[in-house]
Amino acid sequence: MEPVSAPPTRKGRKGSLENPEVYENVPGHVIPIIEREFDDFDNEAEQFLGGNTEEDEFIKFRLRQGVYGQRQADVQMIRVKLPFGGITPEQMGAFADVVERFAPLGKAHITTRQNIQMHHMPLRHAAEVIRILGEADLSSREGCGNTVRNVTGDPWAGICEGELFDPTPYVGAYVRYFVRHPTTQLMPRKVKTAFTATDEDRAITGIHDVAYIPRVLKDGRRGFEMRVGGGTSIMPRVAPTLNEFVGADDGEYLKWAEAVFRIFDRQDWLRVNRARARLKVFVDKFGIDELRKQVEEELQGDWVNERDFDPEPLLFVHDEEAGAPPKPASFASPNGDLSEFERFQRSNVTPQRQQGFSAVQIRVIRGDLTPEQFRGLAQVMRDFSGGYARTTVHQNLVLRWVRDESVYDVWRALSELGLGEAGADEIGDVVSCPGTDSCKLGITSSMGLNHAVRERVESLDITDPLTKRIHIKMSGCPNGCSQHHIANIGFYGASIKVGEHTVPAYVAHIGGTYEGGEVAYGTRLKVRLPAKRVPEAVERWIRMYEAEREGEEEFNDYAERAGATRFEDEVRNLALPIEFNLENINHFIDWQRKEPFQVVRGEGECAV
Repeated sequence: MEPVSAPPTRKGRKGSLENPEVYENVPGHVIPIIEREFDDFDNEAEQFLGGNTEEDEFIKFRLRQGVYGQRQADVQMIRVKLPFGGITPEQMGAFADVVERFAPLGKAHITTRQNIQMHHMPLRHAAEVIRILGEADLSSREGCGNTVRNVTGDPWAGICEGELFDPTPYVGAYVRYFVRHPTTQLMPRKVKTAFTATDEDRAITGIHDVAYIPRVLKDGRRGFEMRVGGGTSIMPRVAPTLNEFVGADDGEYLKWAEAVFRIFDRQDWLRVNRARARLKVFVDKFGIDELRKQVEEELQGDWVNERDFDPEPLLFVHDEEAGAPPKPASFASPNGDLSEFERFQRSNVTPQRQQGFSAVQIRVIRGDLTPEQFRGLAQVMRDFSGGYARTTVHQNLVLRWVRDESVYDVWRALSELGLGEAGADEIGDVVSCPGTDSCKLGITSSMGLNHAVRERVESLDITDPLTKRIHIKMSGCPNGCSQHHIANIGFYGASIKVGEHTVPAYVAHIGGTYEGGEVAYGTRLKVRLPAKRVPEAVERWIRMYEAEREGEEEFNDYAERAGATRFEDEVRNLALPIEFNLENINHFIDWQRKEPFQVVRGEGECAV
């Protein structure tokens, strides 16, 4: 298919309100940029700062622009959407510039929904930030609020074995159809969508409000199995199948989604308790069969004839292979660092189904990147990949269309940037949300615990292949932004009261999974561990598993056989009460903090 430009009937300058939807099918440009929105944000921000706009009204406005309040006063988090995780070298450079100029911590953060977030941004700079990013075709539009959030995808889509077809073009159409859509601006709550590439389900469809898995009928017609009603947080549910097949090329997958959103938008009873106002609550209450019945009735409405569901003009069509570098005339080979490179190659490099090419996964510690790393990665992408990279739901980055001969050169370049570590998606590749570093809902410093657990795990020098496959995730509160529910070992932030004092603590989940097309939530243990004792608990559970497993028994199989009580017993003495005194004062201070711990939680703006 050829790249599609705006229909000739549309008037006005590109990027104006009269002609906003000009789709350039170049890597990273999926959401149309409307320049007027930047001016609107500036005006609305000044009105609010001048005391002329009520806070609740301004919050709703800025959330739709992807600007979110933090626990710290007078600063914001800006969440930039990367549909299916796609990002170009030029966009990496734009992030470097913005972070360097405006982010006090000097870093940006890859999230578990493939976004990139920047924290501690003064409100007065927010419009300038999103304007600069807009010039690089990056959009924060509907990165927050009760909207269709960033649409995630499989970072290996288009290059992996077992793929029926590449869903990427249809992801682009879905994003373009629903961004700024009138039905999806003020729904009862946010909607998270995922498109996976194969039944391996690397996009983890089961934990999403709406999700799609490729299917092909006997007559060759492309489509998706559509799932609705998944989610983690305080009421974890696995999304059931709403429809076994919705067409792709006829836009049926868009039509069914809009019908679901229209039904969801009318559920005023969900707006009463916004913390539970999710599609999963509707499905849990009425059942997937009732939702299917209502969707079929909704599709009989007059609104259907008023829409154009043809995805063709909206498809994201880009020949990534055409941008792949030619076979190098010469290339380096490992010598003294052979064993280190081989470890990287085993864990971080995956052969593509296209012969001669590999995908390289970059392990990004805690998802954080500095301006120097953004710029360095941009150059690596230009030199060695097919035009753009993709972020992952585990806070990493995947380079695609790397020549097999160039993998060693890529590793050397990454190592110079501090990004050449082996062990992507292995036990030491710990995932966490920002926690109390920035989040209003955060209870504990999950980023600090991430550092401590990763250090402990790496000190164990684990070589056992089965142990390496254990996944560890931690969230700073029960809501689960790190997806701790589906980790083999997961934690969420809590607290323990000791007289007048409080100890930062965590509750553990054991035995969750998200690999191989199966999603299952871990069992919550009945022990509450002080934060400073969590790394010791992790080590005990690892050693317990290695000592007690039967043959090649995997961690989750062992956990099911051993039972929750066995895991609780192994750490029960770590959960014992702590007396407040000088000897124990460290337990009353959270990881990477200096002041005594206290629970300080605000209202999350997701529910505004």
